[in-house]
Amino acid sequence: MSLNEQTVADHLDNVLPALDSLRSQSVRLSAWGTELAVRLLAGRRLLAAGNGGSAAEAQHLTAELVGRFDSERVPFSAIALHSDSSTVTAVANDYGYEELFARQVRAHGRAGDVLLLLSTSGRSPNLLRAVMAAKERGISTWALTGKGPNRLSLACDDAITVEAIAANAQEGHLIAIHAMCRAFDAEVARRTGSPTSGHTGVVP
Repeated sequence: MSLNEQTVADHLDNVLPALDSLRSQSVRLSAWGTELAVRLLAGRRLLAAGNGGSAAEAQHLTAELVGRFDSERVPFSAIALHSDSSTVTAVANDYGYEELFARQVRAHGRAGDVLLLLSTSGRSPNLLRAVMAAKERGISTWALTGKGPNRLSLACDDAITVEAIAANAQEGHLIAIHAMCRAFDAEVARRTGSPTSGHTGVVP
């Protein structure tokens, strides 16, 4: 086996600890999907944020909720806080990058909403400040991180930590998101009688 082939094989082998870590937390993943369905059906919203690759994963989740996952259903309110480039550059320029997400949480968040923060390191200052802003407003905070415990997992109300090296932890985050979406859709279907049924909640 060549060095490059071994490198690829090692990377694929390192996916297994991430998957095992998620399997051990499957009950929590199911609970997150179920709770998120309850809240969004009641008219609350999900705010999601991350940096770099974690930003892409956060946006992946919000796309699944505003669009759809597997089955046809109504759209739900979910905002990726990094996706508006004008807001991102304005806030970063005027208030500093560490305030990037906190200011948006104060703008968009309402009591009863959920803020989901993704980070492989669990120590990004802008995510930690977002947690503080959310707590000021009665917004629940969830963290999806790499190895834990870490500053972000400890600061949030609840956390799922993926016990793997950073790249594989981030791959694990996508698996976690899809698992959560399956629980979310199942709960929506259970509560509405059909994945295509509407909901009547109004965001205050």
